[in-house]
Amino acid sequence: MTKHNLRIVFFGTPAFAVPVLQALRENFEVIAVVTAPDQKVGRKQILTPSPVKLATQVFDPESQTRRGLALERVYTPEKLNQDFLTSHFPLLTSDLFIVAAYGKIIPQFILDIPKFGALNIHPSLLPKYRGPSPLQSGILKGDKASGISIIKMDFQMDHGPIIFTKPFSLSNTDTFETLSKKSFLDAAAFLPQVIRDFIEGKLKETLQDESLATYCKMITKESAFFDIANPPDPEILDRMIRAYYPWPNVWTRWNEKIVKFLPGGLVQMEGKKPVKLEDFLNGHSGFPIKALDKE
Repeated sequence: MTKHNLRIVFFGTPAFAVPVLQALRENFEVIAVVTAPDQKVGRKQILTPSPVKLATQVFDPESQTRRGLALERVYTPEKLNQDFLTSHFPLLTSDLFIVAAYGKIIPQFILDIPKFGALNIHPSLLPKYRGPSPLQSGILKGDKASGISIIKMDFQMDHGPIIFTKPFSLSNTDTFETLSKKSFLDAAAFLPQVIRDFIEGKLKETLQDESLATYCKMITKESAFFDIANPPDPEILDRMIRAYYPWPNVWTRWNEKIVKFLPGGLVQMEGKKPVKLEDFLNGHSGFPIKALDKE
């Protein structure tokens, strides 16, 4: 199957989903992109496009250069509702949807639009870790292995039949940042062939075993908090630091200040730059470091 006879709509938002869009663009006809709305970012609350939207821009005013992914049909709906469907149905009419970390539930009446349905790239071995934080959950649990599942989507979250899986290992140094980049780069490499095999009926659809299903939660800033007076064991704290990097970062409160713990043994006091733990302790001798050193 060539690039020109499969019309795809891509749904995705974060930076690690961009390689998937690039692979689709190189192999098929991407007729539209749907991504999250612009968000206010940083202390100045500057309205900022999603990384996927930035990657589709024909011209980048900041760098004064043209980008490789010149796509004009980019949509950022607040809600995927009937109004969106009515306004954009002709542009969503396609052969296939590909979804990679889009961040919103796609209702069935939209999933029903493409001829061959919708495929979702999920970074866990489903039915384990259904939900929005599978990579973080694997790190927090101390898992040694995980994988990528590609499923045919239905209206339930991460529930549809599996058409392809690829395992990968987790190391004790992996962070959410490194794992998300690695897993979706890997997915971008094999996805075009998986799509061709799926369209040609070469892949078996395997129903998920509901008795084995587990679920993970949406991560918030509070997910990464710990009480310095009652901290987790060092191994658990290390997992938290890796799972919650680069957002929201593990944090606690001390002397009415937020103190963040980052990979590589770095500590960051509110309003300051990250420093090595030993340097931080030299400047903050009262910090209760022994509380973090349980035997």
